Amino acid sequence: MSDQCLEGFTLIEILIAVAILVILIIIPVPAFRFFQKTVDLNNARDEIISTLDLSRTMTTASEGAAKYGVYFDKVNGKYILFKGNSYQARNPDFDKIYTLPSLVEISEINLKLTINPDEPSNEVVFNRITGTANQTGNLILKQKLQSPETRTIYVLASGKIVTEIPAVSENQRKKDSRHTHFNLGWSIQNATVLKFKFLSPQPNQIETVDMANYFNAEKTLFDWSGKFTVNNIDQEFRIHTHLLDSANTLLCIHRDRNSGKNTEEVVIYIVDGVDKEIAHYFADKNDTMQKGEIYVSSIEIQ
Repeated sequence: MSDQCLEGFTLIEILIAVAILVILIIIPVPAFRFFQKTVDLNNARDEIISTLDLSRTMTTASEGAAKYGVYFDKVNGKYILFKGNSYQARNPDFDKIYTLPSLVEISEINLKLTINPDEPSNEVVFNRITGTANQTGNLILKQKLQSPETRTIYVLASGKIVTEIPAVSENQRKKDSRHTHFNLGWSIQNATVLKFKFLSPQPNQIETVDMANYFNAEKTLFDWSGKFTVNNIDQEFRIHTHLLDSANTLLCIHRDRNSGKNTEEVVIYIVDGVDKEIAHYFADKNDTMQKGEIYVSSIEIQ
């Protein structure tokens, strides 16, 4: 009798153990599925950001002397890296098509043309040299099957791609001439001297920098920084290139006026056979700057 009870009790224990094991196996399945969907959503967001960044890099590098962009196909759950001024005018031979994970979809496309905010768009195209975007706004991804999880990608006018709205929008951010990009429209590869003409001392104080020491070997990069003392105040500058080839130069000048520095009026030239005026900084409180009228194609104050 005692043997039968012992055997019956052992069987019950086995059944309980099996039941517990089954429960332990079943319970994590929904959690794993939820985790997998979250991973897919994050991966989809990161891959789109990488593709946008890639198209911007290809554009600013003037790869194929063309613009690049990304087109979003909401209906088919795809996005396409393309070569051209627009998706409609692209060369389809260069298309690279990406497909979203099966559990992820494009919920909203809230992109608008920078020059015409009333016109919606399904693409983002970047500008050569500056890397700015022709479209701004956001793109929202969501999990399928009525899940509340979403991920938002923001496209800024500067061409930056971010996942959170900046605390201060680019339109609200105070911009001044302490950091300015100069699209010259010509190459400085044959230039020899940086020239600074400070107008306050009489006679004017002239400072020069031999440019040869600040190019890389291929002359595809120039980077100089230094300071001069004018009227007993340090005048500090950094001048470098974002783009330099045989045809063009995107030059960047940093002139920080914090802490009482850089208070003097100065004209900056690049000497390339002749003195080519690049920028004229004034000594007013507004930090006014004028670009050279002849030798600078356009500027962008950062």
